[in-house]
Amino acid sequence: MSASTARPSAKDRLSSVWALKGYKREWLRHDIIAGAALFALLVPAGMAYAQAAGLPPVTGLYATVVPLLAYAVVGPSRILVLGPDSALAPLIAAAIVPLAAGSSGKSVALAGLLAVLVGAFMLAGSALKLGAVTGLLSKPIRLGYLNGIALLVALSQLPAFLGIEADGDIWHKLAKVTTGVLGGEVNITALLLGVASLALTWVPRVLKWKVPGVLLAVVGSCVATAVWGLNDDVKVTGELPQGLPMPALGGIGWADALTLLPAAAGIALMVFADTGVLSQTLAAKEGKRVSGNREMAALGAANAATGLLGGFPISGSASRTPVAVDAGAKSQMTGVVGAVLVLAFMLLAPGVTAYLPSATLAAVVIAAAIALADPAGVRRLLSMSRSESVVMLAAFLGVLTVGVLQGIVVAVALALLDFVRRAWDPYRTELGSEEGLPGYHDLERHPGAERIPGLLILRFDAPLFFGNGQVLATFVREQLDESLDEGEHPITHVVLAAEPITGIDTTALDDLVTLDEWLASKGVDLVFAELKGPVKDKLIRLGTAARFTPAHFFPTVGAAVRALRRE
Repeated sequence: MSASTARPSAKDRLSSVWALKGYKREWLRHDIIAGAALFALLVPAGMAYAQAAGLPPVTGLYATVVPLLAYAVVGPSRILVLGPDSALAPLIAAAIVPLAAGSSGKSVALAGLLAVLVGAFMLAGSALKLGAVTGLLSKPIRLGYLNGIALLVALSQLPAFLGIEADGDIWHKLAKVTTGVLGGEVNITALLLGVASLALTWVPRVLKWKVPGVLLAVVGSCVATAVWGLNDDVKVTGELPQGLPMPALGGIGWADALTLLPAAAGIALMVFADTGVLSQTLAAKEGKRVSGNREMAALGAANAATGLLGGFPISGSASRTPVAVDAGAKSQMTGVVGAVLVLAFMLLAPGVTAYLPSATLAAVVIAAAIALADPAGVRRLLSMSRSESVVMLAAFLGVLTVGVLQGIVVAVALALLDFVRRAWDPYRTELGSEEGLPGYHDLERHPGAERIPGLLILRFDAPLFFGNGQVLATFVREQLDESLDEGEHPITHVVLAAEPITGIDTTALDDLVTLDEWLASKGVDLVFAELKGPVKDKLIRLGTAARFTPAHFFPTVGAAVRALRRE
């Protein structure tokens, strides 16, 4: 039973707010320490991903605080950090930038509305128990999507990284960067700060320090800007508005909501897919499981809450969650502590960001994008499956060319077409018996296997539907004609090893009946071995009980062979 449909135990069904009844006092010290370590990442990451989404940096802090507090109340996972995500930034930007028409206030309102719609989709999906729909995002699609997003996110940050002013979509930005580089418009100070920040984010990873590299990059660049007075030389984030998260949904209407619906549906699917994998992985390490539908509901509530309070769509963080775990987090209290520290920063020290260069935030996003990419996974898939590699490349190129959501739709459509293609033309073979080897085996793969005199044992590896019913009929006819041409024993029965046939529709049933009539005209009976009970019931329900009597069904191929040879 899948995690998305499994019924959780009474203990698993308890949300974090109820679990606090059993909160152990000794956990508090660990959660406070982990929350403080997490805080070092929450502020720069939130601001950077807001910038990548085309929003004011402060909205990234709102989208950090609100979901952490909301998930602590309703989230089923013991430890999971929610917040802005680099993979979602281009989806958000693609959805809101065309509608905002350059207005910062309208962008914030649209981003909030988008988060509310994402939350509504996820809450509805949880109520309808649709956790399994993420199966549409197969590994090739996710691999192509993530690598495409990584490249897209990194390229989108080049203007800020190089200190070049550029607006519009990714291609306009790249065109401006190209002309700017050729025209000598690169801000050398911003470039040096960006390169130094990028290096500082990687140093702790290489040297295996426990201090987050993002913290080193942000603090170092702020100190350098303040000490050397670089405010006038490079673009800085500026002081944050002092205050708490507040509603910011003014100036939008139903038309905006309708326009954002497709984007909200796609983002909801991606959020649940990414977060579901992360939460299940963390739970599995502790020998536990998390209800996929509960997780979807909690993510929906967190997104809706952050949208109502000035934020934008969020997801589970695969970079910040491990930081909390490594720091000794014991419960969602870690997220609460981190959120409280972010709030304190916004209220007590909003002026610090006046010295934070935009190039540093761009470096933080680029570092996250590089970590998001998986070139090793691409090489492995290319060596394993040609058809799945095509789906992966379609997702990758689709994200880069026609758009993030459109690229995903194209890739999903290709994956479904590939599935239909394989079902349309499945593997099929004749089975025989090989001395010293129990069972009945593929004659092509077992040259030593021999046909059973008088019997033609065939296997068809797919459900029967309108697309392949004739394929099965043609295969049976060809195999029967071949056996007659070879002058072997006359065939009295065709035994269909039907274990792989997990379903049948009315069109395929008509093809099967026509095949049975043709075989009967040749003096050959069609019988089934290992046919699934539900498929047998459907055959009877569709009116073939008189044609396919109980004598036509056998529990195994061996049972069919023994009974028919006795005849």
